[in-house]
Amino acid sequence: MNQAVSAFGAEANKREFLMTQSDFNRIVRIAHESTGIVLSDHKKEMVYSRLARRIRRCQLGSFSQYLELIGKDPEETNEFVNALTTNLTSFFRENHHFEHMLATSLPDLLKRNGGSRRLRVWSCAASTGEEPYSIAMMLREFGFDRSWDIKLLATDLDSAVLNTARAGLYNEDRVNGMNPEWRDKYLTRQGDGHWSVNDDVRRLVSFKRLNVLEKWPMKGQFDIVFCRNIVIYFDKDTQRVLFDRIANQMAPEAWLYIGHSETLHRVTERYQGHGQTIYRKIK
Repeated sequence: MNQAVSAFGAEANKREFLMTQSDFNRIVRIAHESTGIVLSDHKKEMVYSRLARRIRRCQLGSFSQYLELIGKDPEETNEFVNALTTNLTSFFRENHHFEHMLATSLPDLLKRNGGSRRLRVWSCAASTGEEPYSIAMMLREFGFDRSWDIKLLATDLDSAVLNTARAGLYNEDRVNGMNPEWRDKYLTRQGDGHWSVNDDVRRLVSFKRLNVLEKWPMKGQFDIVFCRNIVIYFDKDTQRVLFDRIANQMAPEAWLYIGHSETLHRVTERYQGHGQTIYRKIK
């Protein structure tokens, strides 16, 4: 049995590019070292389809040639990471988190931070911007006016999606799921059918590229952290390290929101559960 068959079975011989098991193992290692993502064998199809586009773009003939390239070219290494990063998002996704903000966390912070009138929020996986802009809309809707010192940091590993986020411009289908009243209040329809995020919302958000497993430049503490759908592919040890670092970066009794398929059970005891995928820092 040749290497191609060992990697993909008989269908491998019909593929555009050869990806051996050795190639896949190298991809798994590089992805884990670069992002913390753990790719299992059942992700081979996904890996092939996403990286084949880069091989085509680079005008190469195989995965082995591509792996040689990313070992030498930091820019292509960044494209490699971007290709493997999942960027599924929407406005007010997992809406129960935003309902909790309106009902619980924002009233709590309005009272506790009323003296300083300072609020810090971090969206760890900003993707194309829908999550941080949704958070910013909630802050405006609740009544945090311009007398408050508010900063919302939105970070992502993928530099390409951050460019989309900074533009704040979305197709009609990206905003169809929004409450029409909020859509018309916080976005503006453009002549070409796109919708742009209003300046009053955009000025709250600062977009930065960040790998959450590397050194963080932030100095202050956050009152709210959205860390959703980041750790789903991380092993438990990596999750423990990340959520411990996040706790260190949070103010006392700050709020944490995680993804619908994620949990802190047997990962950390520094947070207390307050509903479905909602936590509060206690240590």
